[in-house]
Amino acid sequence: MVNVNGELLFEENVSLSINNRAFLYGDSVFETIKVSNNRVVFMEDHYFRLMASMRMMRMKIPMSFTLEFLQEEIMKTVKLQDDSPQYRVRLSVFRDEGGYYTPEKNTISYLIKVSPLVNPVREEYKIDVFKDFYVYSGLLSTIKTNNKMLNTLASIFAKENELDNCVLVNEQKNVAEVTNGNIFIVKGNTIKTPPLTDGCLKGIVRKKMIDILTKHPDYKIEEASFSPFEIQKADEVFITNAIMGVQPVTQYKKKKFTPKVSLALANSLKVSEITG
Repeated sequence: MVNVNGELLFEENVSLSINNRAFLYGDSVFETIKVSNNRVVFMEDHYFRLMASMRMMRMKIPMSFTLEFLQEEIMKTVKLQDDSPQYRVRLSVFRDEGGYYTPEKNTISYLIKVSPLVNPVREEYKIDVFKDFYVYSGLLSTIKTNNKMLNTLASIFAKENELDNCVLVNEQKNVAEVTNGNIFIVKGNTIKTPPLTDGCLKGIVRKKMIDILTKHPDYKIEEASFSPFEIQKADEVFITNAIMGVQPVTQYKKKKFTPKVSLALANSLKVSEITG
């Protein structure tokens, strides 16, 4: 079942208007959230990112949209699903219909969709660079909107070339992110990830990983631009997002990696998931 503006409906009974602005213009933001053992993981971080995204999109935030309200709506939807220890939740917020490029109003609707989650982390994970189109650096690239054509094209490219993911670069040819998350490279005791100014998603787990590494006695974290060539020179590479947590990369082009640091950091993240 799905949750549409607080109403729980079977999926086959949900109908969205052909004038829905998310469909017509991508006028929508969303959060992909993990629920584990009846607990919404990093809910506060997701909530504040959603509020910031809605403000940037000039959407009117309802007074009812408190952290507690949205968490209750998520869990209300989760409890009606088939029993599973973990769930993937997509919370979509879209501007109400009306107008063309210029909306007639800024009020919103929301939809919560839930699906069971099996372990998403893979033992072998191969990536390469997608060069056909670029991420454009700037604040709009840092939020999760429905405008994901670049990610779709890169994912098709990955499938056609038997890859698990693709690295996306910006107009300056610097690494921005991967199709579904943020990227980190390890070189010695330095771990580097692209800065938000390079156009990467303002990832929830990216932020958590930076927090973990800032306090880590053995590693130094840098938010700094780097080229795809630096990925080949790295000792390790890993990807982060809210669903996978930490996904070690085992191959980039012909370079193979043995994950050690990334596996240790994945365990640190799991502790952070439990403690909040």
